Amino acid sequence: MKDGKNDSEKWIREIRETEARFARMAAGEGLHKAFVAFAADDAVLLRNGRLIVGKDAIGDFYHDRDSKGLAWAPERIEVSASGDLSYTYGHYTFTYLDKNGDPAKNTGIFHTVWKRQPDGSWKYVWD
Repeated sequence: MKDGKNDSEKWIREIRETEARFARMAAGEGLHKAFVAFAADDAVLLRNGRLIVGKDAIGDFYHDRDSKGLAWAPERIEVSASGDLSYTYGHYTFTYLDKNGDPAKNTGIFHTVWKRQPDGSWKYVWD
């Protein structure tokens, strides 16, 4: 029988590493590439009061959004007992140039739901 505590710790490390890779890709290669690469095929985003459903729609939404100013790290990670679902949340900071070209910053709280894929990787299904 598996040691549930050890499995849980392993899965939390996997999610922490996945979140870190996601954030590095967003900072280094832009939002479009990162949000498409880490999305499950049926992922859903909530942006500006609107649901964006599916990986293709997420790609369309981020098509012209290649900003590299988004930074975050999870402050809480929970994983289901079966190790196939997880959620994270924490604070994010988004820095950008406003319409006048002046530096601007938005801060807030993110919440992401992750699902283990058949290949063992984690992809987000809600963000």
